[in-house]
Amino acid sequence: MDYHKIDKRIEEYVKGLFDQMHSPALVFHNLEHTENVVKRTIEIAGHYNVSEKEMLILFAASWFHDTGYLFTEPARHEEMSCEIMKKFMKDLLTDEQVITDIEGCIMATKSPRNPKTLLEEIICDADTFHLGTKDFKEMNKKVMQEVKLRDPEIKTEDFREGTIKMLEEHVYYTNYCKELLDKRKEKNLKKLKKKVEDSAGKKEKTKGKKNEQVDLSAVHKDKSGLMSKGIQTMLRLTSQNHLRLSEMADRKANILISVNAIIISVILGVLLRKLSTEQYLIIPTIIFLLSSVITIVVAILATRPKISSGSFTIEAVKEKKINLLFFGNFYKTTYEQYDAAMREMMLDTDYLYGSLIKDIYYLGEVLGRKYKLIRLAYNIFMIGIVISVIAFSIASIFSGGSGPTVINGSGSPL
Repeated sequence: MDYHKIDKRIEEYVKGLFDQMHSPALVFHNLEHTENVVKRTIEIAGHYNVSEKEMLILFAASWFHDTGYLFTEPARHEEMSCEIMKKFMKDLLTDEQVITDIEGCIMATKSPRNPKTLLEEIICDADTFHLGTKDFKEMNKKVMQEVKLRDPEIKTEDFREGTIKMLEEHVYYTNYCKELLDKRKEKNLKKLKKKVEDSAGKKEKTKGKKNEQVDLSAVHKDKSGLMSKGIQTMLRLTSQNHLRLSEMADRKANILISVNAIIISVILGVLLRKLSTEQYLIIPTIIFLLSSVITIVVAILATRPKISSGSFTIEAVKEKKINLLFFGNFYKTTYEQYDAAMREMMLDTDYLYGSLIKDIYYLGEVLGRKYKLIRLAYNIFMIGIVISVIAFSIASIFSGGSGPTVINGSGSPL
């Protein structure tokens, strides 16, 4: 029997399968991994006195062992790989025992591994050869990518914990791999454990920082006064910038309101009177009028003030929960109550700076809402103008007019 020809046909067939059924989701269990397993199988088998027939078994098993990934889910890919192998090898071999031995080698790679023969041990060690090499880190990243493509919800920490457990339970079966790879595998395990510990430490540290509120009451201890002045300057400039932005937003909203109010007054005063005779202008006029009204409503919403309850409690002041710098929190209280609360706040540096920070934050929230609504209003105005002009033009053309509109012969609806 010419084993060389059979080897060649097996290689060509499996390569053809991977090319034909190529899947981007197989980041690790792809043709490259299969070729590496074949290479390692030949390397390990070279250190043992295996016959040509046994070498064929190993060669076929290493080529076919992951072909099942192309057709089924990972949990039963070994069984599918055996089915693919049997279907192909039936036409090449008459020796049923060889096919049975190949199947045994493929199934030996299924977790939990329990190889019973030397050939099964060789194929198992070849399949996990990378665990004891410098390529482990890169290969493990590919495995993680593949796992995440199948299950996007899996966390990196959980995957690493699973890999650690797998490395701790894993053993090489052949003496050749034990002597060559065990030390490096232990080193890879230690590095991965350290990475998990460092990652957990950073996460805990970040979480602590998020939950920890910095106490600013020690600012007054700075004898040079630079820290206090720097903080005051920063807070003052930030507040001023926010107020300027708020004024700009109000001016933009006022422009929109004024322009659209003029448009509406002109439409009501001039254009509506012509609709009884120029009925083809009804739809364009309604579009124009509607866009202007909606623009005004959105612009008004952007500038409409929101008032708070206007009062506070002594408990809220003692617990530092109330911002006394915002008028909406105190305008309904008496002067005596407000004076006492403010004096208490001014004696507490942390409370004072905290109130300034809170004031800037909520001012920023208001600004965000204002600019969002103003942007919406400008978009409505712009789109409304464009659609209205198009509508007037279409109405004029289909009515047989000579200009964009035919109200007063000037070419303008106004």
